[in-house]
Parts: sequence; C-alpha cells; structure tokens
Amino acid sequence: MYTLTNVTKTYRTSRTVTALDNVSLEIPDGQFLAVRGNTGGGKSTLLQMLGGLDRPTSGTVAVDGKDITTASESALTRFRATDVGIVFQGFNLVSTLTAAQNVEAGLVPLGVKAGERRERAIDALRDVGLSGREDHLPSELSGGQQQRVAIARALVKQPRIILADEPTGNLDEAMRDEVMALLEKEWERLGFTLVMVTHDSSVAGRAERQIRITSGHLA
Repeated sequence: MYTLTNVTKTYRTSRTVTALDNVSLEIPDGQFLAVRGNTGGGKSTLLQMLGGLDRPTSGTVAVDGKDITTASESALTRFRATDVGIVFQGFNLVSTLTAAQNVEAGLVPLGVKAGERRERAIDALRDVGLSGREDHLPSELSGGQQQRVAIARALVKQPRIILADEPTGNLDEAMRDEVMALLEKEWERLGFTLVMVTHDSSVAGRAERQIRITSGHLA
C-alpha cells in the first residue's frame, strides 16, 4: 500500500531540525505495523507523512503507486476524508457532543445525510461495545470508553487505513489492554492497514511487524 522513498523532513525555527532523515519504507496492504522510538525521534512526523497531513522536504510517499507528496490540497483532503481514519492519544472528542454525534462527525466531510449518519454512528458504537451509550457526553464516559468512541469515529467511514498515535498513552494498564484488544479485533474483522505509533513495548509486541525510528533514522 505505502512506499516511502528517501523521505526527509526538516523544520526551520531558530535552527534546522531534521525529523526524518532519508527514510525508505514499504507497508503492505492490511499490515499491522508498530512504530517505536524515543520522544522527538520522528515517529509522529512519519504518521503525518502517511496521513497526508504534511509533506516531506524531499523524497516521495506513494499510496498504491500514486505519489501523494505532489497531490493538490483538494486531492489530499479527499484522501484523508475517504481513506484514512486517525486515532489520537488525547481522544479529541468534542465535549459538548454526545458519543453518537462525535462519531457522526467522521462522516460529515463525506456529505452523508443526517439520518444515515446517525444510523452508521450507532452501528459503529455497537461494534466497539458501546451500545446504550450513544447519547452520553464524553464527561460521562471513562477514558477507555472515550477512546472507544474515538476508534468508532475513525472506523465509521470504513477507511482503508487507520493511523493511531499513542492510542493507549493516556490509559491505565487494564484500559490499555481493552483498547488494544478492540483495535486488533476490528483490524482482523475489517482488514484495514493499521500503523500505530507507541513507546510501549507491550503494545508494540501485539503488531505483526515493528520498526524503530531514532533521531529521524529508520531501524
């Protein structure tokens, strides 16, 4: 699915920082890949490249043989809206929206009508074990339940790719295992490509494949 060729990303502030340095990587369709490394090593920058959220300074990122680094902004917006679901460490739920409304938000960019959005959101929440919690606000849910809502929001549009950035970083051990079991179950059931950034070796060990990024270099 993904082919990264000599990808370098530098940021210029008061000095030049190289987040990724000449990274080449292939990720097959349907693989569960864990990306490990120290804070500031380039893991999240790699995820941004895969999601079309940022462009490399040099090199190419291709999806199914098509270079997304030279794609127009509108093409990247469509790619993110239709093909990519993102799960964040901090859940990123809207506090004033119910669980179902938060999940529905994942369908708004696709132009899905309100009635269908609601129906698909309820189905997605059922799939992540939150039937009966559709009208609860995030403040009425535990951390693990909030992350389940975030996963449902990422999955509701049936993307080909799920990018997870430290999805268990804010959870205790029991909730961590619960969320990882859910992600694995949905990956096996739906067959999407799952790329997960984590510093937790026990979480990374559940993946099919592990890579490490240190100071922008791929190991």
